[in-house]
Amino acid sequence: MKVKAYIHSLKDQANDRHVLGEAEIIRRIGDNLYLAEVNGVRCTAIFNFFTGAYYVDDVYGVQKETI
Repeated sequence: MKVKAYIHSLKDQANDRHVLGEAEIIRRIGDNLYLAEVNGVRCTAIFNFFTGAYYVDDVYGVQKETI
């Protein structure tokens, strides 16, 4: 499913703010861990229940193999 998510690589470094972008949540792979895809890169994501948003880590959470 396509969602609006905070994407790590889009972070506004100058103002230290997260930026919303579009990501695709492919499937759940853990308790609060999801496999997501952003710009053709498969990576991990979490859902923050307090903010009601997904946080996609396309910098450190890149998945080289399909989980």
